Amino acid sequence: MSILTVENVSHGFGSRKILENASFRLLKGEHVGLVGANGEGKSTFLNIITGQLMPDEGKIQWCNRITTGYLDQSSTLTKGKTIREVLREAFSDMYKMEQEMLELYEKMGEVEGDELDALMADVGEIQEMLEHSGFYVLDSRIEEYANGLGLGEIGLDKDVTDLSGGQRTKVLLTKLLLQNPMILILDEPTNYLDENHINWLKNFLQNYENAFILVSHDIPFLNSVVNVIYHVEDAVLTRYKGDYNDFRNMYELKKRQLEQAYEKQQKEIAQLEDFVARNKARVATTNMAKSRQKKLDKMEVIQLAKAKIKPTFSFNTARTPGRVVIEAKDLVLGYDEPLTSPLNFKLERGQKVAIKGVNGLGKSTLLKTLLGIQPAISGSVELDQFVQVGYFEQEHAGGSHTALQEIWEEYPSMTNAEVRAALAKCGLTTQHIESQMRVLSGGENAKVRLCKLMLREMNLLVLDEPTNHLDVDAKDALKEAVQNFKGTVLLVSHEPEFYSGVATDIWNLEDWTTKIV
Repeated sequence: MSILTVENVSHGFGSRKILENASFRLLKGEHVGLVGANGEGKSTFLNIITGQLMPDEGKIQWCNRITTGYLDQSSTLTKGKTIREVLREAFSDMYKMEQEMLELYEKMGEVEGDELDALMADVGEIQEMLEHSGFYVLDSRIEEYANGLGLGEIGLDKDVTDLSGGQRTKVLLTKLLLQNPMILILDEPTNYLDENHINWLKNFLQNYENAFILVSHDIPFLNSVVNVIYHVEDAVLTRYKGDYNDFRNMYELKKRQLEQAYEKQQKEIAQLEDFVARNKARVATTNMAKSRQKKLDKMEVIQLAKAKIKPTFSFNTARTPGRVVIEAKDLVLGYDEPLTSPLNFKLERGQKVAIKGVNGLGKSTLLKTLLGIQPAISGSVELDQFVQVGYFEQEHAGGSHTALQEIWEEYPSMTNAEVRAALAKCGLTTQHIESQMRVLSGGENAKVRLCKLMLREMNLLVLDEPTNHLDVDAKDALKEAVQNFKGTVLLVSHEPEFYSGVATDIWNLEDWTTKIV
């Protein structure tokens, strides 16, 4: 049974093609991974199929009474509501269905025969959907799912306004999973989840009986949950059976076959053109030359895709600081209340430390407190007098500045050509460079902010979840740059694949917290 059918959809922004004649079919129970480089149009495709964006051309058809759940990169929560109130919103569609069913029951008293049979069939279908979705055991389901994703220990009566970014993502994700939709659409769901809850989500999706479409640059996670891959590249959407590794093998094979066919065709074209040039003027061979020219005119010339610009990152090292870069004495982290017991530690020159721990324990708070951005509850932090910091924040809202202006504002002495060259090094095209920050994808936005860091001299590099939104090539390039950086590194990441081989030490905030983990 086809849940969703997309036929010949095209969409673009100005002169830029995002999708061209894209077709897509989602079957019941299929677990689809939607992959492609940053800015290729994955989020645009999701916005089109969910009705948030109208395509320029094409047709989108859902099956009857479809229920969808969509977690996108910019999902937000209504301020002033408790976690419990937000989670209860998960069942609004079910309440509407129940109301529809009650209205059908009322109509039954007024009809008979075939019309009555049709109403009874409708009622039976709605009743079955409600029972299947667990409509009659809502409260216990809310408690079970909330505890499964760690919301129980935060407290379901807590105002969502007071939650961290990671906690908000958990609330939104829990709400979607409670809905148990016929199709679940997840855009980078692991960005703000810690390792424990990524594993929980992995198990959930592996056993999810309905269909889902997943966008993720976390390849081990993607491989463990999908059975179909759709790849978007150069505005073309292509289907592959299997997981991400199967897709890569098939993609590379098709690429090699196309290159071989291209080389063979180019030789044939050269030979035909040479024959035509040498023989078209001679009376004896002019007909043969015309025949060869017709063959050339009818030939469908193979086009190779333009090579993708792979980003390269590198960080400039400032003068060498003292042996102890940061020293914390009796440091207590927190906002209104303490998040940790008193901490005493030293960060020494050349250390590369990965900070891990479940969300809400204060990983970002630790970084901000050490850098003097956030005041501590108590205790002190001392930085070496020669420390020069490069800080990458976890999230940064895009404004109306273009990427070009964003760099220029911080480095006004650079020429136009120098700024463009720096951004191009990070894998950004002219189109990206001249676009406003707010219309760039999450990955493109992150590359602009990394470009700013690359232009600065530093001896302490502080990165807060730098891989969120970055595609595979960008992650690999960033990992190499951090490995090659000669200074000291503080890194918060939920991806062991990223910080393994980089970190000399791992600090687990779960060992320091006063909260129950």
